[in-house]
Amino acid sequence: MTEHDSSTQGPDRAPARPPVADRAAFEAEVASLRLREKAHTREGDAIAAARRRLPMVEVDATLELTGPDGPVTLLDAFEGRRQLIAYYFMWHDGHEAADQCEGCTWVTNQVRELEFLHSRDITYAVLCQGPYEESRRYRDFMGWEMPWYSALPSNDELLTGRQVGSMHIVCYLREGDRVYETYWTTLRGVEVMDYDYALMDLTVYGRQELWEDSPAGWPQTMDVPPEHPMRTNGRPIPQWSRIGEGRSDDLAPGS
Repeated sequence: MTEHDSSTQGPDRAPARPPVADRAAFEAEVASLRLREKAHTREGDAIAAARRRLPMVEVDATLELTGPDGPVTLLDAFEGRRQLIAYYFMWHDGHEAADQCEGCTWVTNQVRELEFLHSRDITYAVLCQGPYEESRRYRDFMGWEMPWYSALPSNDELLTGRQVGSMHIVCYLREGDRVYETYWTTLRGVEVMDYDYALMDLTVYGRQELWEDSPAGWPQTMDVPPEHPMRTNGRPIPQWSRIGEGRSDDLAPGS
């Protein structure tokens, strides 16, 4: 078959689809792609090995965070474990829940089970870049249970040399009462927290986003602007199930 031209697609037309092959031809194409997948996996392993050999930089262990009981330190956020993975959540002060970061909401929503991390002496925590009480109400609205702190008292020091207000993953190592930063990443680097996109990438239509290299006629999420593929109808996508359950998304004091 030939690919459908995207210009012929309308609301009642089925999207284009791949050509149909017999089993032998299909398996031959999968086997060819598998060679590239294996090379990709091996390169990922090599990058991880290089990451384990990076130098580290000392960070002030007494930098202040805000937790449920008030001020704590970066050292306290380790909860006694040797390593800490901190996700720096973007925050728009004074904005409604619907206006909070859809990207941070997307990746944070993936983090559910922490026991496997704990088994490797790793603590995971969110260090929100906004005020504690307001952002904690957002966490509660979303139903997240991971440790949550405000990094607002120390944002500039914790994110030295990086863009404060952007999403970051930062990894730390503790030796006694001293803390070292061992790695950080940002923007698409935070996709390591996600499984939705990883699963979408296995499907024939992929993420269905405008930037992807897909054949003509493949469906795309045309109902959202390309810079906000994690939103629908004015909200980060995961919020809609919470609204459907009747949860309050009021972030105002006393709510």
